[in-house]
Amino acid sequence: MQALNHIQNIYFIGIGGIGMSALARYFKFLGKNVAGYDKTSTSLTRTMEAEGVVVVYDDDLKAIPVEFKNKENTLVVYTPAVPAAHKQLVYFKENEFLLKKRAALLGLISKGKTTLAVAGTHGKTTTTAILGHLLKETGAKVTGFLGGISEDIQSNLILKGDEVVVVEADEFDRSFLHLSPNIAAITAMDADHLDIYGSKEELEDTFRQFAKLVPENGTLFVKNGLAIAGKTFGIEDNSDYSAQNIKIKNGSYHFDLKTPNEVIKDFMFNLPGKHNLLNAITALAMAIQYGSPIPRLTGALYSFKGVKRRFSYKIKSDSLVLIDDYAHHPAEIAAVNQAVREMHPGKKVLAVFQPHLFSRTKDFAEDFAKSLSLFDELFLLDIYPARELPIEGVTSSWLLEKVNSNSKKLIQKENIIAEIKRSKPEIVVLMGAGSIGEEVESVKKALQDEA
Repeated sequence: MQALNHIQNIYFIGIGGIGMSALARYFKFLGKNVAGYDKTSTSLTRTMEAEGVVVVYDDDLKAIPVEFKNKENTLVVYTPAVPAAHKQLVYFKENEFLLKKRAALLGLISKGKTTLAVAGTHGKTTTTAILGHLLKETGAKVTGFLGGISEDIQSNLILKGDEVVVVEADEFDRSFLHLSPNIAAITAMDADHLDIYGSKEELEDTFRQFAKLVPENGTLFVKNGLAIAGKTFGIEDNSDYSAQNIKIKNGSYHFDLKTPNEVIKDFMFNLPGKHNLLNAITALAMAIQYGSPIPRLTGALYSFKGVKRRFSYKIKSDSLVLIDDYAHHPAEIAAVNQAVREMHPGKKVLAVFQPHLFSRTKDFAEDFAKSLSLFDELFLLDIYPARELPIEGVTSSWLLEKVNSNSKKLIQKENIIAEIKRSKPEIVVLMGAGSIGEEVESVKKALQDEA
């Protein structure tokens, strides 16, 4: 971080992104001037504005606050999701400002500090949030950069000291290769981001490169069954760390944790779904390896409230349940279905899904169809393009045709509430990584009267 000592102003292009906003808040906390651009106002950008961060929504050079045009003391941070033709980015490049990708900056912050990094195509956000919470609650001086909003602190940034850094290691654009982890975990290596990697094999090779970043005196944890050597974690299996004697009581998991040295009894965990239980085991293994006091971990895990948009109950009554989830990959959708069926057996479940990216929809169409067919009823929204242009023939109606269901339909985002009310489901699950997240509160408000 000494390389940034002369920097007083930091400008983020794409400041509304979940990872970017955590960095923006971190530098604001350090006393730097922070501003940035994003294309739309969201609850996250509005929160940052309330915290004193300047956010502009116009890709125009005039919109950049004047003090951020001084290249002697300004750092510009951007992500691979920002188009190369972005006017502000082009201006900063042409005028030879100090520019860093978000991932490189995160690597710089964590360098020289004990770093715990969670990687994987699924589960990394929840695992990172649980791990940060465990360390915070057991007395560690921790800074945590989370890929989601932790319900416990209503933020994506943990600020409890700087002896240890907990970070979500993002595989998109190979970002995680900038990190220097002492303790790392890989939760999953399912094919994803094929627009970046081209093939599942290339993606897996990059995870192996990430694994090699862990030094000899460090520790790598891997989900049992992955083709990478490391200490293993799992559920009711022969892993080095595994959940045993699992019971469900009042919607919570009760279990014992088997470690290489002992069995730690009587853990309780309040997030539904075996995928979330596996996330908890991963976080516990990493916290124990770090040296967290074991007797305090049971209470710390029990007090974890969850992450926004990760199987978040928005309504939970006898007549209606509304769940919001970020699931945007077929494996994640199947995991949500498993959690719903386990916690609410025998209930009719309506899924409202917004596909994210044309390329991902095209690459995994058959798998999406299979996982979406698991629900009793399906409402499908148009594909959220994010950073992409349309791909000919890849549409939501094309995907819907592949879904094996007697009760499925294409709907427009503005009709979500009316369509749900017409359906009269017992359980509604809203899923997707795009703009569907912005609809959740209005859906909740409209349905609350009927709950």
